[in-house]
This record gives sequence, structure tokens and C-alpha cells, in this order.
Amino acid sequence: MTRVLLTGAAGFIGGHIHTALQPEYDVVAIDALLPSAHGSGGQIEGIATVDVRDRAALAEVLTGVDVVCHQAAVVGAGVNAADAPAYASHNDFGTAVLLAAMADAGCSRLVLASSMVVYGEGRYRNRAGEQIAPGPRSRGDLDAGQFDNTDPNTGEILDWALVHEDSALQPRSTYAASKLAQENYALAWSLATGGSVTALRYHNVYGPHMPRNTPYSGVAAMFRSSLEAGRAPQVYEDGRQARDFVHVTDIARANALSVAAALPGFTALNVSSGQPITIGEVAAALSDACHGPAPEITGQYRPGDVRHIVASPELARERIGFDASVGPADGLREFATAPLRDAEGTGAPSV
Repeated sequence: MTRVLLTGAAGFIGGHIHTALQPEYDVVAIDALLPSAHGSGGQIEGIATVDVRDRAALAEVLTGVDVVCHQAAVVGAGVNAADAPAYASHNDFGTAVLLAAMADAGCSRLVLASSMVVYGEGRYRNRAGEQIAPGPRSRGDLDAGQFDNTDPNTGEILDWALVHEDSALQPRSTYAASKLAQENYALAWSLATGGSVTALRYHNVYGPHMPRNTPYSGVAAMFRSSLEAGRAPQVYEDGRQARDFVHVTDIARANALSVAAALPGFTALNVSSGQPITIGEVAAALSDACHGPAPEITGQYRPGDVRHIVASPELARERIGFDASVGPADGLREFATAPLRDAEGTGAPSV
């Protein structure tokens, strides 16, 4: 039986992947169990407490492993600049240590949790259909309520287009920079060792057991927490920013398909539903399903957020046979009453 090392196995996504892999694979599950992500609950049955930055500990758990499914990471956009060392330590240095330990152990296959944030802004076209690369949105425009990307030459508001895996990579947050660094280390490792890497660029993941009440949570969980407290979801900007929300069970299935496919070399794949939805529509769907107050459009913004990012799912369909099975309408209706993670983080991520 193929042996898989699953890092970050106690996390929201890692837990679902653990469930998806167990019937067919011998899974070695590890997690650092950081208090910032898991609270102070201590050991979890069936999961070894191992930090991927600990090369000696990795050497022990990598014995006999055929594939590593690497989910361990500090997640979220980052709250402020002080979070940067934690992202660099856990995500970038941790991945570098893991790759070195894999080379030591003779393990040559990696499935890497990447993210759509590596693209920065998505793709845009003007009315003539020409592709335009907008610059970062200025604080002045955002303060004035001008949220849309515009053509730097004409000032025309641009329309979004689907992002493909060969699109430019321009991270615009601390987390995004760390995820691109993970991909770059993995690519270099693949070239140096002849190993294979499948980098799965997750889009907005949501679903049961998502962590609640932390500024590092996803927006869907934040909306849920507001509704459970009887408050209206607070929607940033004008609510029209487009995203692709993909259910966590589909993320888990994409990982299982990647483990089975064993693609050669380095391959990056978008993992998305293929059904774009605006943030305002997400908030409204959850409010309706919870019979809660209507969302409030705040006009506030977060520096580093991008306007639109919607992916093409075609390459994942072609290379690993992945199609999302849960659309946003059904998935968000289910998520409105799904259990969220009870263990809450105890603060900012630690270095």
C-alpha cells in the first residue's frame, strides 16, 4: 500500500484530506499543533506532533513514505507587517526543510498546497478584448470608493477574465509571498532531484469545521460568526469583487486524485469550482440560509486585497480528472448550518 505523509493533518483542510486518503493509503499524519491555529488543546489522537522545521523529526516520519501531501502552513492574508516572520518561518523555511528531508529519505513525490493568491490580481481585459495588466490599487482610490481596476492608459474600468496556470505570478500579501516561495522551492527541488511536484492552487476554500472567530479565518467563516451572533455580515468594498469558492471536500478529492495521478516534473493546477460568485452574493446566501440580517456593505478595504480572481478549471480536469462536485449555491446553503471548529486560535501566528 502506498504510504503518504500528510502534514498539517489537524487543520481544516488537512483533516478533510486525511479522511479522503485513509481508505486507500497508509497515511502518516503530522501537525505542529500551533496554539495560534489550534488553541491549547494539546495532542490529537492519530496525529503525531511534528513541526516541519524539525529535520530530525521528519527523518523518522518519512521512513517508507512514497508521497508527501504538504498542507502545513500559517494561513490567511496576514493582519499586519509583524506577521511576516511567522509566514516566512513556517511556510517557506518549513517547506525548505521538508524538501531537504525528503531528499535524504529518497522520497520523490510531493503534492503541495498552494493558493490562488500567488497570482495577485487576476486577468483583465478592456472593452476591445485586449489583455491589460493593472497596477496595484492606490490607497487614494480605495479611500474614495474607487475599487475597480482601470486601464492605466485610458482610465476605463476593466472586466475580469479567467486566470490560467501560466498567468503572471504577482503576490500582494505576506501570505501570498510565502505561498509563491513554497512553489519556487518545490520547483527547484524537482529540478535538482528529478522529483515530481503537483502544486494545487486552491481558490476560496470553505466547508464544515472551518475555524471561527479569528482574523486569519476565511471570509465565509467570518460571515457565519457574525450571523451566529445576530449581527449583519460586514462586506468590504462594494461587495462586487468576484471569487471562486470551492468546497473543502472537493479540495480533499483533488489531493487524492493528485496522489494517484503521480504527474511528472512540476505541475501547477487551479483547484476551483468554475462558478464565480461575488463576495456580496456569498454574504447574502449565508444570511438567507441562516434567516439572519442582510449584509452591510461597508466600503472598507484591506491593503493587499485584490479586486477579482476567478480561475479556469480546465487544466485540473485534463491532468488529474478533477471537476468540482459541490457548486456554491448548494455548498453555501449547507455551510450556513455546518459545524465550525470549536478550537480557536490564541493569537497571532508565532515565529
